[in-house]
Amino acid sequence: MKYNTLGSSDLSVSEVSFGCMSLNGSDQENSQLLHQALERGINFFDTADLYDKGQNEETVGKAFRGKREQVILATKVGNQWRPDGSGWDWNPSKSYLLEAVNQSLRRLQTDYIDLYQLHGGTLEDPMDETIEAFELLKQQGKIRHYGISSIRPNVIREYINRSSMVSVMMQYSLLDRRPEEQVLDLLHQHQIGVLARGSLAQGLLLGKAPKPYLSHSAVEVTQTAEALKAIAGENHTQETSVRYVLHHPAVASAVIGIRTEAHLTQAIEAASAPELEKETLEALKRQIPAGVYEQHR
Repeated sequence: MKYNTLGSSDLSVSEVSFGCMSLNGSDQENSQLLHQALERGINFFDTADLYDKGQNEETVGKAFRGKREQVILATKVGNQWRPDGSGWDWNPSKSYLLEAVNQSLRRLQTDYIDLYQLHGGTLEDPMDETIEAFELLKQQGKIRHYGISSIRPNVIREYINRSSMVSVMMQYSLLDRRPEEQVLDLLHQHQIGVLARGSLAQGLLLGKAPKPYLSHSAVEVTQTAEALKAIAGENHTQETSVRYVLHHPAVASAVIGIRTEAHLTQAIEAASAPELEKETLEALKRQIPAGVYEQHR
């Protein structure tokens, strides 16, 4: 497993990391899978207080009790569950972040979070207040670093200018090459690491029944999957999809949703695969349209 420094932080994260949102087993089953991932070289585990109303954080916390120093834990904040459980509301206020972090620490059974991420963000947010909260939490030792989880270029630019964030989690795949237009180069220039999610495009790149995806029609999705298969070979579509995302120097890790041991094995195989040759990268880019952001520029 290769490890990359996440932006300007002191976090060395596995090139392929574990997206915990996919976990759906019992605590014991989840613990077994998470331990297998750790044993096979994955050290970065990403969750959120939103997932399963906090239960996802709890199952991760139980799994790594006694192994805390061996893992890098990331979680997210900003989506506040309503008291009746009917849904959640966006709340990036300083007061809420300072309250929510304590609940995440309790559920994760730790006294610090390695990477605390804002789970979204808009230009209408009280951004300076949000940043104040993150900086205060760093001073208190409750978090080591902070970042945002956003695909909005206008929000990302504001956080670059105003904050000392070390990372941005964003959707990036062969079916969503929009980050290549501006954001990846901009983040790399400012030494901010990218955590790429959705590198398999919900399995559509692996031959899952096609459906419309972003601005792509179902037919275009099929054409993309077929182009990938032709270039990568039928048995190498997953590792090629992941290696494509990792080719940009801004990307520190591909965060992959892992639910089963088979998923874990596939993720490890992608991590072990060689970097894509220049000719392969160019062929993929020729065959698959890049796309641009049409909103939130």
